[in-house]
Amino acid sequence: MSLHLSLFLAPAGCHHAGWRVPTDRKVGALDVPRILDLARQAEAAKFDMIFMADKLSIDDIYGASFARAVEHRALEWPDPFAVLSALSAITRHIGLAGTVSSSFASPFVAARTIATLDHLSAGRAGFNVVTSTSEGEARNFGATLPSHAERYARANAFIPALRTLWDSWADNALAPEADIYAHGERITYADIETPWFSVKGPLTVHRPPQGHPVAIQAGGSSAFVEAAARHADVIFASEKPTLEAGVTYARSLRDRVEAVGRPRNSLKILPGLQPIIGATRAQADEKQRFLQDHLDPLATLTHLSNTMNYDWAQHDLSDPVPDIANKLDRRERFAPIIDEARGLGLSVHDFAIWFGRKGFSLVGTADDVADHIIRWYQAGAVDGFVIMPPSVPDSAQDFFDEVVPRLQDRGVFRKDYGEETLRERFGLPRPDLLR
Repeated sequence: MSLHLSLFLAPAGCHHAGWRVPTDRKVGALDVPRILDLARQAEAAKFDMIFMADKLSIDDIYGASFARAVEHRALEWPDPFAVLSALSAITRHIGLAGTVSSSFASPFVAARTIATLDHLSAGRAGFNVVTSTSEGEARNFGATLPSHAERYARANAFIPALRTLWDSWADNALAPEADIYAHGERITYADIETPWFSVKGPLTVHRPPQGHPVAIQAGGSSAFVEAAARHADVIFASEKPTLEAGVTYARSLRDRVEAVGRPRNSLKILPGLQPIIGATRAQADEKQRFLQDHLDPLATLTHLSNTMNYDWAQHDLSDPVPDIANKLDRRERFAPIIDEARGLGLSVHDFAIWFGRKGFSLVGTADDVADHIIRWYQAGAVDGFVIMPPSVPDSAQDFFDEVVPRLQDRGVFRKDYGEETLRERFGLPRPDLLR
């Protein structure tokens, strides 16, 4: 089984300062030529899939306004499945995975959208389920944000609901050789009843080519790990600080997968990796310095205000980091970060810069990056990585042109596609009907 590589598709780059890197032009999230180029290049490099994130609001908690957020960050969220459907027409092999909110999406609409992409792409669709974290997203649906526990309870019902809807059509429900369009007895109502939604069904498109498109989850809380162990095919995990920590995390996650009755290796672990690549280490360091020097504290604070649901604008940049660990909705994730920042005696300004640089970046030559990937893969800490270019097109191009050939030459990554569907590429069997 080959190492797995996914491209995080962000036309303005994945680093908060990535959009400031000088390129031929400043682009938005719907720069069609750049999106098409990245997709073609990722497929030429034999990547497993392209992934698109999503959010259902423009961040506006900082200072009760979106002004600072849009001034200091590349902040647009086009419909990922619309973009991926377009990419299905210009690609033939690479997987196409978009994001859906289990807190605010209708299971019926989500199931139909994902199934349609799977049909358009001939079995290359994946979907990343997020629970949504901000009040701004809730307001756009005329709602209030559910608690963390309720969001994950709904997510645990959401993915099975999608699969039940896909299975409302048998594989042989269509009747191309008969004098009827479809066999009525091979289509059933879904009859889904949960505390959060009720869906009668059946779905309005026939069963996807993969049966169940590839399910992805991303996060780090204990509730997230439990949901992923039960339902996900792929987990986008956070990068661990050491190889030993990565191996321990992977082992514990696979133990949990096994404990809920699934095959131990049925969940593929792909942490994010932000590579900063230079012809020499000095050149790579120079690229990193540019990003760090252009990291605006307001970019970080507007982001944190929304992910924490806490308005950082109420503090002056020179104030010490406040003791808010126990006031946060996502305490499991952010309380240790706040405690660490306070222990370091950081001001709000310095905290913003410190946290903005905290995401895992791998800085070095193409050989350095390839060595890291291979070391973690062969140790069993990962099944692959989500490649998050800090800036595009340059960072993505560096990885495609320099790192991928090294991985191929060392025998850990494919030189051509073999499998037809995304499930097959991840070594996942096509599921039978659940009913």
